[in-house]
Amino acid sequence: QVPLIESGGGSVQAGGSLTLSCSASEDIFSTYVKGWFRQAPGQRREFVAAISRTADTVYYTDSVKGRFTISRDNTKNTVYLQMSSLTPEDTALYYCVADPDYYGGGSQGYAYWGQGTQVAVSS
Repeated sequence: QVPLIESGGGSVQAGGSLTLSCSASEDIFSTYVKGWFRQAPGQRREFVAAISRTADTVYYTDSVKGRFTISRDNTKNTVYLQMSSLTPEDTALYYCVADPDYYGGGSQGYAYWGQGTQVAVSS
């Protein structure tokens, strides 16, 4: 059973917005650090954003600051990524991640991964 399931991806024109959601299969994940990574074709997987267990701190990669917002609703066991002012450079497969302890930008730190949701931004 895939522990994390992403949704909300799709195609949008440059300047548009999308909101990604990630639901967890087990209640324990509501206490985990959550985050998002992305991988564009032919590129390395890239950290996007992370949010602490109680949402008191958030962390973004520089390229999305001011455009993306990560948030979570622990009562729904869901984490969100609101994306605005999208550019073709944001086109990628977006992955939801979770970990009981790790809070940072390294992909190796997160124990749980979703299967990804595709975002395509056209110019």
